[in-house]
Amino acid sequence: MPAYASDTEAAKALTEHYTQIKESIAKVIVGQDDVVDKLIISILCNGHSLLVGVPGLAKTLLVKTVADVLDLSFKRIQFTPDLMPSDIIGAEILDDNRQFRFIKGPVFANIILADEINRTPPKTQAALLEAMQERNVTAAGHLYKLPSPFFVLATQNPIEQEGTYPLPEAQLDRFMFHIMLDYPSHAEEVEIVKSTTGIQDISLPKVMDAATIQEFQNLIRKVPVPENVLEYAVSLVHKTRPSNADAPEATKNYIAYGAGPRASQYLVLGAKCHALLNGKYSPDIEDVQAMAMEVLRHRVVRNYKAEAEGVSQEELIKQLF
Repeated sequence: MPAYASDTEAAKALTEHYTQIKESIAKVIVGQDDVVDKLIISILCNGHSLLVGVPGLAKTLLVKTVADVLDLSFKRIQFTPDLMPSDIIGAEILDDNRQFRFIKGPVFANIILADEINRTPPKTQAALLEAMQERNVTAAGHLYKLPSPFFVLATQNPIEQEGTYPLPEAQLDRFMFHIMLDYPSHAEEVEIVKSTTGIQDISLPKVMDAATIQEFQNLIRKVPVPENVLEYAVSLVHKTRPSNADAPEATKNYIAYGAGPRASQYLVLGAKCHALLNGKYSPDIEDVQAMAMEVLRHRVVRNYKAEAEGVSQEELIKQLF
């Protein structure tokens, strides 16, 4: 990556790269602009994302397309009920010299597509916990560093519950974003069918490599945040906690557990990135609100009353604004 004369110049370069990435992805993925935005933001913030949507909405294709556009190593893990932790992180084998040797698993890549992550038992899901938080894995008492940058982009089907296992709260909290994919519009679906039922020969250029991404990640952390924006992000998270005296009535009535400090961190980081991508050099309250739904959706645990009355997380989060 070329050295920029100033952070302002680097910020302009970031928006240019962002535009190129979106244009490249649009050659393969029709619509889903907001989903693509959030996915790119999570990568630029060094965070993981969970994509949830019904079958056929191109969740897997979207992640593979992002990996194609970024010059990063990519591995796909199909999560199944019989998947073992060693199938993810690797295992020690006895080689020809009767010495134990560690064979690295598919987790040793820059981008991991964890396909249908809720189809595997908690024991195997837990194998990703250390990797997602610490960016390393421990096997047979030895610590192995994962390549940098490292992202887990997981997909999940929300309607088919047979043979699935709910993700542990500790693992959910390690995802920066919980992104919901909706059905395409009529015009978008016509375009999808038109583009996928003919001959396809799409070549995607590499827009960013690992070093460039890490430079931009550092740039985002340099972005100054006004004190009122910081206060707003933290107070927004505090409002999700029913034990908080200042929590709104909806929180006390419908939420069992609120979001932790990691939500505040991701709100501010996401707001910084959102501001830069929109030509601003400092985030405002609107940037925090733009991140709030994806950051808080999987961190707000509804109580039985909310489930019985059909009150969704999205409704509760909107009331916090």
